[in-house]
Amino acid sequence: MQYGRKMPVLEEYVDVAVIGAGHAGCEAALASARLGCSTVLFTVSVDSIAMMPCNPNIGGSSKGHLVREIDALGGEMGKNIDRAFIQSKMLNSSKGPAVHSLRAQADKQEYTRAMRTVLENTEGLFIRQAEVSDIDIEDGRIVSVRTVSGAVYHCKSAVICTGTYLRARCLFGNVINQTGPNGLQAATHLTQSLIDNGIELRRFKTGTPARIDKRSIDFSKMTEQFGDERIIPFSFTTDRDSIQKEQVSCWLTYTNENTHDIIRKNIDRSPLFSGVIQGTGPRYCPSIEDKVVRFPDRDRHQLFIEPEGLYTNEMYIGGMSSSLPEDVQVSMIHTVPGLENARVVRNAYAIEYDCVNAVQLKHTLEFKNIRGLYAAGQFNGSSGYEEAAAQGIIAGINAAKHALGKEELVLDRSQAYIGVLIDDLVTKETREPYRMMTSRAEYRLVLRQDNADLRLTEIGHKIGLISDARYEAFLNKKKAIEDEFNRLKNTYVGGTEEVQALLSQYGSTPLNNGISLAELMNRPELSYEILAPIDHNRPRLPEDVVEEAVILVKYEGYISRQEKQIQQFKKLENKKLDPDFDYDQIKGLRREAVQKLNAIKPASVGQASRISGVSPADISVLLVYFRMT
Repeated sequence: MQYGRKMPVLEEYVDVAVIGAGHAGCEAALASARLGCSTVLFTVSVDSIAMMPCNPNIGGSSKGHLVREIDALGGEMGKNIDRAFIQSKMLNSSKGPAVHSLRAQADKQEYTRAMRTVLENTEGLFIRQAEVSDIDIEDGRIVSVRTVSGAVYHCKSAVICTGTYLRARCLFGNVINQTGPNGLQAATHLTQSLIDNGIELRRFKTGTPARIDKRSIDFSKMTEQFGDERIIPFSFTTDRDSIQKEQVSCWLTYTNENTHDIIRKNIDRSPLFSGVIQGTGPRYCPSIEDKVVRFPDRDRHQLFIEPEGLYTNEMYIGGMSSSLPEDVQVSMIHTVPGLENARVVRNAYAIEYDCVNAVQLKHTLEFKNIRGLYAAGQFNGSSGYEEAAAQGIIAGINAAKHALGKEELVLDRSQAYIGVLIDDLVTKETREPYRMMTSRAEYRLVLRQDNADLRLTEIGHKIGLISDARYEAFLNKKKAIEDEFNRLKNTYVGGTEEVQALLSQYGSTPLNNGISLAELMNRPELSYEILAPIDHNRPRLPEDVVEEAVILVKYEGYISRQEKQIQQFKKLENKKLDPDFDYDQIKGLRREAVQKLNAIKPASVGQASRISGVSPADISVLLVYFRMT
């Protein structure tokens, strides 16, 4: 080294830099590049792109909605799981369509490989294995990011998608490894740069179960879990017939009092309870020791034994994440029916990491105080692959829009689960890892997973992520749904012998006069398929068109009421607030409301109404002050 002389460094120029290549980073980088921006995607390991370090599946309750919405906007997750799934199942199919959610087991290696192939072959996108150590801010805007080697990447926008890698450490028992998930290198340098630039960080924790050798499992003591006979794809572009294939089974078993007794006797050896773990863990995905302590009256907990892929004998013990010592882990696993002789391939562990207080972000996912800097994924305090990818596509779109000088995209709570997710993160000051749930969406009857394309494909096309050909196909589908809905509403049948015989067959009240097919379909004992023999002019239609038309018929009144609620919601959302306003000026607001409003700086009265600590009376004061009534 030559002292006293400035050493040359690598310098490159890009439109958008994406830091982290997990599920958020992949969607952000793809969206940015597909919108015409030169994009660099940083990762600590190219081999960990789109890695699934925890559960080997995509989708699930409410998460399936997010994947469908990502696809409708032009994202990749839905297409990728359609390439890589080994079992697929529609959850909650016995309930109403608002809570139907698709879930697919993934071949982890194939999922990573397929996503990497897409990234590597996307024009304008460059993958760089390097750890980003600094962000450079000038005059309140991002100008470059730097790597630990000193390389400088000048950029117009940047997206932070560090997942669980930022100053990460993995723990089980008294073993502490300063690594990211699966023993990969942690990102240890960026935290200080973020703090130095005025970004408030938090410490969160999550965990993952042990993996066991399939050959050591006695499946005869478990309940086999099959996939659906007819597979429904995640992506609206995937042909249903093309993905029908033989599926791999999962298995259901349970813990018992012996399991719980071992946990209770060793609870003091868990870093979660000994005080070693400092981060806040997820409420809705607790470790097995947390379940035993929090729910002492439960005599058993479900465990799902799931394959990690076709390439391996590793099996994932869903529902048994833990940070207990390895000897305790093995002992408690051996108490579970079917796992008495199970051999552990990988220990369970907890992982702590740095993340941001997301109230510092706008709904675009841009930092309020740093122009051009965006954040997505678990860095924003969320949990889950799907939540990460959903934020990633929005952050990527907006980072590209910022770089191109175009209007950015915001989805509100009435448009998408993605809108609910982001609004909750940037408004409600989440103090634990956030998980999407159907109960969080007020308008879930309208925001169904089956109609994500009807809600969002037009937006995706307008942005530039949906091709003209796909948009044309979408318009044809939309028209077919409308036509079939109207046909069912306006096709009448009378009390003919044929009709009466069919009604009698299914225990339905006979007709005294004419009635529409739609009205008949609303009888609980009848359905679209049952009425086929008396529906003589029924057209041949794709499954998804029929499904949508039937839902519109059956839930027309409920949907209409919810749409009226959305109109009321929009009124408050359209009442915009000045982001620089000082709420100390308003007399009549409670002190807590003033503090929260000044801290979060809501974009609208609607957002203000959802801030914890801001009451309906405070909202009335705001409306009067700004003469918005």
